[in-house]
Amino acid sequence: MTLKLMGKKIGMTHLFDEKGDLVVCTVILAEPNVIAQVKTQENDGYQAIQLAACKVKAPKVKNVTKPLRGHFAKASVEPRDHLAESRMDDVSEYKAGQEITVSAFPESSFVDVTGVSKGKGYQGVMKRHNYAGGPASHGSGFHRHAGSTGMRTSPGRNLPGGKKAGHMGAEQVTVQNIKVVKVDEEKQVILLKGAVPGFNEGLVYISKAIKISDLKKAKK
Repeated sequence: MTLKLMGKKIGMTHLFDEKGDLVVCTVILAEPNVIAQVKTQENDGYQAIQLAACKVKAPKVKNVTKPLRGHFAKASVEPRDHLAESRMDDVSEYKAGQEITVSAFPESSFVDVTGVSKGKGYQGVMKRHNYAGGPASHGSGFHRHAGSTGMRTSPGRNLPGGKKAGHMGAEQVTVQNIKVVKVDEEKQVILLKGAVPGFNEGLVYISKAIKISDLKKAKK
């Protein structure tokens, strides 16, 4: 139950820290997310805030459906491309129309980033599952194949769930405990250490990293 800010991955760059070491960073453009709806325990059965991100550009406004137009108008919010809920323990300090900016994640803090990984299409087992492949000599029966995937004795079939060639990528991936290197509120940009899932211009969700102590409390 934590705030999730939506942004777009716009590329990578590098900075130098106070020790002079080079730090590779991913640049996330996170325009202010606007609260489109506040959900309460009394009305909805749970507490959450619905965030809207990425303004719909002028030519595409006509494509926004009437129900969504009414939903945004009720909160006095311009139509947005993306909506996402963040479950919260307490929503009393939030209201419709309120903006959430990159300042929600201070520098040197740690965040979790969720995005859709790059699609690689149909791939073989060497690329998809890091298989070593067969012998490279001319007499080899196979070079880049998976080898045997079944058996002749009982049960005499291929067991489900085996590693085989197939579609690779285009899956939701979460990378945890990424350090926030720099926050630029004026440019609405946040720089994260290392790489994050997704392609350039792809949508990502940034949330505060979950501490082990918080998980232990939740289990109790």
